[in-house]
Amino acid sequence: MKSIELRLPRDFDKSFVVFKETGRFFPCPWHYHPEYELVLVLKSSGRRMVGDHIGYFKEGDLVFMGSMLPHVWVNDPIYLNGKAAHLADAVVIHFKEDFLGKHFFDIPEMETMKRLLDLSKRGMAITGKTREKMNLIMKRMMPMNGIQRLASLMSIFDILSSTSEYELLASPDFANNPDKKESNRLGEVMEYIMRNFDEDISLPKAASMANMGLTTFCNFFKENYRVTFVEYLNLVRVGHACKLLSQNEQTIAEIAYSCGFSTLANFNRQFKKYKGMTPSDYREKLNIGTVMNTHFFAAKEQNFAYIS
Repeated sequence: MKSIELRLPRDFDKSFVVFKETGRFFPCPWHYHPEYELVLVLKSSGRRMVGDHIGYFKEGDLVFMGSMLPHVWVNDPIYLNGKAAHLADAVVIHFKEDFLGKHFFDIPEMETMKRLLDLSKRGMAITGKTREKMNLIMKRMMPMNGIQRLASLMSIFDILSSTSEYELLASPDFANNPDKKESNRLGEVMEYIMRNFDEDISLPKAASMANMGLTTFCNFFKENYRVTFVEYLNLVRVGHACKLLSQNEQTIAEIAYSCGFSTLANFNRQFKKYKGMTPSDYREKLNIGTVMNTHFFAAKEQNFAYIS
């Protein structure tokens, strides 16, 4: 299943875009674009795929996605069949990293937000009180003028940069760029993981590469990545497995061993832990991208109005 790049429309007199996505269903195909994106679902339910993550959305769902991260929202059949009691409805915000100038996110005041932009490469489902605050702001932005909208977006940035109420969606491997060097002490370790996750990577070796004692390394890793080293390694392996499952060329057992799992049973256990389903179920659900592409181009042929 291949994603397509969409070029999103933007008004010449606006630096970023806020719009309503309203219709029988959300018509976008499995796609990606250079813009960062916030999606707040007002009405509708269904499944969403963000990178290699498959989850479910309903009213109030709020997701923040980084640049070039493939995604699709697939409405439940009642919407696709036109039998829902109301239209699917969402508020969407698009902005590019340089929308306020090339170095805007490099200023000291935006340091924490810049780190959050990096996390958004995996997609972030916003939760708790943070989601409630952002929902209120986004719902009020539609009728605002330019300065009011910009002030509201800055409020959203402020809320995002100081919260821990979110769930990272796509796996680290999916979002990782192997050529980009991290600037912290774990950079060499992270690059080693990404290049050698299919081999036996021991915790002592990783600690040695970071020039830390074992306990110090474990605490430092958990503090920076919010998961243990072993959990992160398994996330990377599961993420790569998702890519291989989408290609439909290898058996599940072959994929398990090629991703560094020593047994098929452990692979199945870890996959279900992080994806909430078995590898075979995941492979079966991957056809949602193909289904949505069909709906997308059918809608286009029938001159449905849509905004990506």
